[in-house]
Amino acid sequence: MKTTISGTIRLLLPVFLGIFLSGCFMPNEPVEPSGDAPEATGWDMEVITDGLEHPWSMAWLPDGDMLITERPGRLRIVRNGAVDPEPVQGLPVIYTDGQGGLLDVALHPDFEDNQYVYLSYASGSEDANRTTVGRGVFEGDRLADFTTLFEVAPDKNGNQHFGSRILWLPGNTFLLSIGDGGNRPISLDNELIRNQAQKLNSHLGKILHLKDDGSPAPGNPFGNIRDARPEIWTLGHRNVQGLALDPATGRVWANEHGSRGGDELNLIQGGKNYGWPITTYSREYYGPRISDKTTKPGMADPKIVWTPAQAPSGLAFYTGDRFSEWQGDLFSGGLRGEQVRRIILDGEDVAGEESLEIGRRVRDVRQGPDGYLYLLTDEENGELIRIVPDL
Repeated sequence: MKTTISGTIRLLLPVFLGIFLSGCFMPNEPVEPSGDAPEATGWDMEVITDGLEHPWSMAWLPDGDMLITERPGRLRIVRNGAVDPEPVQGLPVIYTDGQGGLLDVALHPDFEDNQYVYLSYASGSEDANRTTVGRGVFEGDRLADFTTLFEVAPDKNGNQHFGSRILWLPGNTFLLSIGDGGNRPISLDNELIRNQAQKLNSHLGKILHLKDDGSPAPGNPFGNIRDARPEIWTLGHRNVQGLALDPATGRVWANEHGSRGGDELNLIQGGKNYGWPITTYSREYYGPRISDKTTKPGMADPKIVWTPAQAPSGLAFYTGDRFSEWQGDLFSGGLRGEQVRRIILDGEDVAGEESLEIGRRVRDVRQGPDGYLYLLTDEENGELIRIVPDL
């Protein structure tokens, strides 16, 4: 039988179309991916200090000084806008490679009474490492009596996806975000390690809820399930690196790294499954979609999907009076986006977005006690930046 070129094309067109649609379009997606956002107005930025090597997190001491972590394993003090040349002493042994290192810092809610400083960090070796939380007593230039409080299980290999944000809740308990362990081909128990995010016998790919001594918080939703880790609060996460609390309502928000696109903003509620890697908008780094599903009954849908990727890191809920029109909104840092997204909230829904173009990789976003927003940039010569009104 004689087949013309045009006839062959007609025969193969449905095949090509099916491949194209399966890779580029997903019907009935619950969230339309967010692209560029209009620029926010009425703000400016000023560099408070630089000379920080890949800073990761910050916390304010009661006297106005700041503690800032550097991923290579140092805790620095900023006094009167200058970095103390001597790092804080008394830190634990830290695994520093790739995304691993010294990560979050947070003060105990009763810090003025107990002087406890909490750190999250990677511990172990390239072949067996984990996210760890410990605390020490702050004595001005050192952490005394540093104690390990919690270690993630199981151990993983490689230097990716430690998560590691700490968020204090009322009642002296805290949430701790834990990454899924890494990208393919990293594996555990003869399967891709990212599948740990759906397993209740693993801390990987979860948000945990802990007491201030590192033990499971009471009332955790999976505590009565056989073989489930009692610390688990939510599951199905890839790599949450921003957590923020709305103090008026108690709502918890999280931003989360996708793979190639598919970054997310989620409203975090105990007991929920956020889908990864079963439901996701992300692609493999080499091209194809990770899943053919973006939604599924029993799994929570994101409030925002960022594609192209923002690589979100650092999240703040703004309650200050320096920008009255920003009150009640979220501010999400972007490593790849080199910007901060203002996320305009309407209760539990997102009403819109604006961008604050920073031009540097933004690692952390916090509201300071003075009502300004502060940023850390993830650079060899990292900066502490303050966002101020454009007068």
